[in-house]
Amino acid sequence: MNKKNEFKVEFLSISQNESFARIVVSAFAAQLNPTLEQLADIKTAVSEAVTNAIIHGYENKLGYVKIHGIIDDKGITISVIDEGKGIEDIEKAKQPLYTSKPELERSGMGFTVMETFMDEVIVESHVNKGTRVTLKKYLADTSD
Repeated sequence: MNKKNEFKVEFLSISQNESFARIVVSAFAAQLNPTLEQLADIKTAVSEAVTNAIIHGYENKLGYVKIHGIIDDKGITISVIDEGKGIEDIEKAKQPLYTSKPELERSGMGFTVMETFMDEVIVESHVNKGTRVTLKKYLADTSD
């Protein structure tokens, strides 16, 4: 990967920071001149990953969510990282309508949404250590 630009940011795992994450990633991705649809796709996928980290990763406990973004010749890669409880069964968690929090008004579609809007989604998780969700969107760099 030939990096052209990169950022890292971290913030408290409170729901108000989900919109902050969307704005940061949107501003970073804008340098690739994406279409409005591509930008909306990226923001939606990041929202889902950050929300999962806050709701499921930390479960009402404070922690930090980290976002790492890289732009290269292929497009943008965004990793959303938490040091929360981790995911016991990633394949089960990725099933549409599955939720570990049925008492909340959530649809259980987070990973499905991410996979729909991004070109590649990689989930790495270790119980009691945390989760990294890597989101990739391939865009032609037209800024040169």
